[in-house]
Formats: sequence, structure tokens, C-alpha cells
Amino acid sequence: MLILITVDDSGAKAMLDTLQGRVADMSPVMKSIAAAMHDAVEENFEQEGRPKWMPLAPATVKQREKLGYGGAHPILQRSGDLAKSIVPGHTATTAFVSTNWPYAAIHQFGGWAGRGRKVYIPARPFLKLADDDIADIEGLIGTYLTKGL
Repeated sequence: MLILITVDDSGAKAMLDTLQGRVADMSPVMKSIAAAMHDAVEENFEQEGRPKWMPLAPATVKQREKLGYGGAHPILQRSGDLAKSIVPGHTATTAFVSTNWPYAAIHQFGGWAGRGRKVYIPARPFLKLADDDIADIEGLIGTYLTKGL
């Protein structure tokens, strides 16, 4: 006795073809992820770190006042050049934010700076994603894979 069961799997095949097409070119979601990362960095500047960055040293506050900057400018935003230098970017397989600002690395990672490397600048990581940012990015990926953009 032969029992033959036929299953119409055309719907599943169509879904898999759609998914395969989305995975083949991730550019649309990478662009969205880069924008989300850029928003996260802007939020880091706005909140002065997440978690909060180490406060300015008293000598730095005094120097700012002497130069006429006072306390009106948040940490890492005396001129705004660093925050303005952050740009999002993407390829078909990656998303990123970057800066070409000369002093970005010392603020991101901390270290000794100045003439003779006598001043220690604590790390104030502005290129950082909070847990909520990562969850948002995971949501973007899930939505892209299931519904497209």
C-alpha cells in the first residue's frame, strides 16, 4: 500500500526566497542601524555619558572660566566640534559611526596628554551603545528580516 501526501509548500518557499534576498543585501537595515548608532552617540553627548562621565577636574573648570567659557558648556562640548564630527556610515554588511576629529581617541579611551604628557584625561566614552540602544538595533534587524523596511 502506498500513501502519498502532497504538501503545498509554495508559501514557505516564497518566504524563504524573500528572506534570502534580504540577507543577500543588508544595506537598508545597515543604514538604519548606523542612524540608530548616531542617535545613541548624540544621546551620550546630551546626557554627558551613559553612565555619567567623570566630572571635569577643578583645574579644567578654572581654565574654562579664565578663557570665558564658564560652566555653560557640557563635558566634551566646549566648541561642539567633536559632537558635530560624528558621522554614520554603512556598507552592505556593516554599520558604523566615526569621527576624524584629532582629539577623539584621547577622550574616548583616556590617557596622558598635553605638553610632556603631564595631564591625565579620563576616558569619557562617547562612542558607546547602551543596552537600550542594542535592543533597538536588534528590533531593527528583526523587523527587516520579517517585514522589510
